[in-house]
Amino acid sequence: MDPEAVYSVLAEEMKTVLIGNDDVVEGITVSLLTRGHILLEGVPGVAKTTIANAFAHTTGLDFTRVQMTPDLLPADITGTHVYREGTGEFQLQRGPIFTNLLVADEINRATPKTQSALLEGMQERTVTIEGDT
Repeated sequence: MDPEAVYSVLAEEMKTVLIGNDDVVEGITVSLLTRGHILLEGVPGVAKTTIANAFAHTTGLDFTRVQMTPDLLPADITGTHVYREGTGEFQLQRGPIFTNLLVADEINRATPKTQSALLEGMQERTVTIEGDT
């Protein structure tokens, strides 16, 4: 499908939920089509998370939001292996980075190690969990 046609369909659908965010919808659409990332900046309460959630819903993508706090660990982003007593084995518990559209709210509040775990997934398109990539 033509990228302009994709944008037109998405923009019309998004207008049924939000009004006046055409530039943001265009930016998210371009980011989606180019496998890029987008930084939404603004004061609290301007519907950044709502826009991302509505976009994910409109496109049928999975959506996750993470509040980046100083006590957040890299494993809280990437996931970890959890011991299952019933089977006696460790099972991978995937973190929120395993989604189509992730909102990392207030990324500047997280520790550098946690930011690094997020940025690895963004830049390298890989995730390292307990030494395994």
